[in-house]
Amino acid sequence: MDWQATLADWLDRDWIVWFLLPAIGTAALALFAWRADRRRMRRSDPDAVGWVAWRDLAFWSTFSAVLLLGAAARAWLRG
Repeated sequence: MDWQATLADWLDRDWIVWFLLPAIGTAALALFAWRADRRRMRRSDPDAVGWVAWRDLAFWSTFSAVLLLGAAARAWLRG
C-alpha cells in the first residue's frame, strides 16, 4: 500500500483541511498557553509580570478547538 497516496486522499477531504487540522493547531496552542500560565502562576518573582494574557489565550484556544473538533466530527459523520 502506498502511504503517500493514502495520505493525499485523506488530506483531500474538506472537513480535514477546514476543521480537523485547525482544531489540532488550536489544541496545541491551548496546551502551550496552559503550560505558560502554570509557569506564570508559579513564578518566584511576583513583580515580573509578562505582557501575554496566557489564561485568556488558553481559554479561547480551547474553546475554538472544541468547536472545530465538533464541526469536524459532524462533517465526518455526515460522510
